Amino acid sequence: MAAERRGRSLRAGITAAATMVVGVALLIGALAFYGVLAVSIRDAAIRDAESRAEQLAARVDEEGAEVVSELDDVIVQVVDASGQVVAASEDAGGGALPDSGGTPVVAFDDESVLVVREDLDGDGALLLGVPLEDEQETLGTVAVLLAVAVPIVVALVAAITWWVVGRALRPVTQIRAQVDEITADRLDRRIPVPDSGDEIAALAGTMNRMLDRLDAAAAAQRRFISDASHELRSPLATIRQHAELAQAHPQATSVDDLADVVHDEGLRMQELVDALLLLARLDERVTLRREDVDLDDLALAEVTRLRAAGTAVDAGGIRAARVLGDPRLLGRLVRNLADNAARHASSAVAIAVFPTGGSVTLQIDDDGAGIPPEERDRIFERFVRLDEARSRDAGGSGLGLAIVRAIAEAEGGTVRVEDSPRGGARFTVTLPAAS
Repeated sequence: MAAERRGRSLRAGITAAATMVVGVALLIGALAFYGVLAVSIRDAAIRDAESRAEQLAARVDEEGAEVVSELDDVIVQVVDASGQVVAASEDAGGGALPDSGGTPVVAFDDESVLVVREDLDGDGALLLGVPLEDEQETLGTVAVLLAVAVPIVVALVAAITWWVVGRALRPVTQIRAQVDEITADRLDRRIPVPDSGDEIAALAGTMNRMLDRLDAAAAAQRRFISDASHELRSPLATIRQHAELAQAHPQATSVDDLADVVHDEGLRMQELVDALLLLARLDERVTLRREDVDLDDLALAEVTRLRAAGTAVDAGGIRAARVLGDPRLLGRLVRNLADNAARHASSAVAIAVFPTGGSVTLQIDDDGAGIPPEERDRIFERFVRLDEARSRDAGGSGLGLAIVRAIAEAEGGTVRVEDSPRGGARFTVTLPAAS
């Protein structure tokens, strides 16, 4: 009901706006038309009066002033230089016509009269009064017609707009109703796309693509929750089994053995929880620290750590290079790649850092079995382990490379994997260089 009210409100708003615009335009147009028509009628009356006054003045010059007294149905007077009426027609006997120059409209015998002056050959002048009754009646008729027509047209526009908007919004209303029926457990449903090829069809297509993304995100979230639950359940099950064994056979299980199991599995859980929290933080696009970081120092620190653990590392490709980013996250990125390379290397790992134009490249190679081309995108997904790394002890939790990609993207960089010249895999990370 609320959606329907909003739909009607939108329809009414559009109709009101369109009606207001059309109404204002019609009103301005009507006033302009009336003004232009009034000026045009007045100008035509003046031209006709001046032409007739010239003809009468010529006749008076030829036949004398008394000729005007013989005229019927015309208001005309002949005045001398002092303004005194010398002769007048029968209809002009009600008093002297005002003579103020120009073509004034005056009241004469209770009617509006346009007065035109035409000088005679002598010292006098001829004054012609033209009644404006017909012109005023015409303008009055036009005013009445406009006063009636404008509201009718506005009402007609409002009705047509209401109908057209309603028809245009009907598919949108149907799409809204269909989207309202799609819930979290019904994300596989889609909206029928009409064959009209217009904006409504584009809207339906956009909604379907959004539903595709939501469906994919929900499926990924369900997989993520399932995998995370499984990963957390495994150490808990291990701790519980050893605890139950210790309770059932206390003489067969030492406290030190139980403490070691709890300690190791607790560390595994802590690492997993920390990784999940880091991924969640990166997914939320939180604001990261931005400072100059010597990427070569981070790489050299990993070289020292791996060598101390007994892994042969070639560090000859490390050059001075500085990037702009969060030092803690960048350190985690380098460590995850280094651990991944050491885990899969047969005998040695190579780490290189070097500037490349406006960016810095980090390359980590191993001489292991490599990664098949069809798996190179999938390894960056969460909780993914390749077949040779199914063992949790050997393959980790399956979040290390997912964290690498998330950090690289958050820092404005990229990560890719390809064949290494050493025979294994080469991970290449490109990050923006510090200015």
